[in-house]
Amino acid sequence: MAVAAAAVSASCLMPTYRRLPVSFCRGRGLRLWDAQGNEYLDAIAGVGVTALGHAHPELAQVIAEQAACVLHTSNLVEIEWQERLARRLCALTGLAAAFFCNSGAEANEAALKLARLHARRRGVTAPLILTLENSFHGRTLATLSATGNPAVKEGFAPLVDGFLHVPADDPAALEAVARSRPEVVAVLLEPVQGEGGVRSLSAAYLQAVRRLCDRHGWLMMVDEVQTGLGRTGAWFGYQHAGVQPDVLTLAKGLGNGIPIGACLAGAAAADLFAPGSHGSTFGGNPLACRVACTVLDILARDDLPRRARRLGERLRAGLQAAIGTLPGVEAIRGPGLMVGIALDRPVDELPRLALERERLLLGVARGGTLRLLPALIASEPDIDDIVARVARLLTGVLRS
Repeated sequence: MAVAAAAVSASCLMPTYRRLPVSFCRGRGLRLWDAQGNEYLDAIAGVGVTALGHAHPELAQVIAEQAACVLHTSNLVEIEWQERLARRLCALTGLAAAFFCNSGAEANEAALKLARLHARRRGVTAPLILTLENSFHGRTLATLSATGNPAVKEGFAPLVDGFLHVPADDPAALEAVARSRPEVVAVLLEPVQGEGGVRSLSAAYLQAVRRLCDRHGWLMMVDEVQTGLGRTGAWFGYQHAGVQPDVLTLAKGLGNGIPIGACLAGAAAADLFAPGSHGSTFGGNPLACRVACTVLDILARDDLPRRARRLGERLRAGLQAAIGTLPGVEAIRGPGLMVGIALDRPVDELPRLALERERLLLGVARGGTLRLLPALIASEPDIDDIVARVARLLTGVLRS
């Protein structure tokens, strides 16, 4: 198979990524093409970003229209598209106010700063934020400190103080901390630990977290950077448990590739920021916010969260039938179109093999897990095609 290796072999970029030897020049839906005209099937959607697929015609039109009007002013003036997007997201979530930034890590940084201000309001001088083992919240120093994966922290000590990692899906561990650590002010968690191996937190656990937060005055902060906006088969992952967070973070699919992040807060935290206490040069610019409004329009009009639930069931059932009994396949899990295939061996080489053998793009996560995050606009034939390619790949690998 011909791939554009030259495009990535001689580079002046810092070596922060282990890149696949391919570069794409165009896309449409779940399909991508390299410069030689080879077609690939994208089952990872830019790690959950292009939820509406590549080159969505409505988004392309909106981007062109806004570029011909105004791309950036600053947050020192009113931005009408930012106001519209905030109203839309608050209506969807039941929260009260939004702050816009450029990424999921920045959104989580805003949430962590809200937790510190919440502590100050309560008179807690050395606040503690609970996060979960196996979690991932970003690569800035604060979000890296919040992350419950020691491997990604290597080399970056000293990290930021004020975090305590507790076992995931373990209400008793939270109860024990609540009894012994009065300085706790917030809990930050992902409804599904994506980087941690596509592991869902139970509804009972999320409900227990909500009760503890209510009882002790903690903020329940939910990181939906990967799970939000239809990915799990609901608008937001926390909705599967019937709980309401105090703080919610979003990014990835909100802009379908245009960088945007959001931190939303309810009554307990919506008034904590004041002019000068936080900000972003590029956050909430007219282009990003108009695109995000259009993304929300399409998600709602085409009922894509419900579609993700239905197609996710088809994807998991197809994978179970095709590879569920293969030696080495330990589990096929995840809600909606967020699916992990847990294997009993390292998976780091599988994305390269998938590219070379099947012209398939997929991802990996912690714990020997292959990760599938196809676009929410996928068709049933697209899902069946993903199943067929994954089955051929893993049958060859696991039986060799």
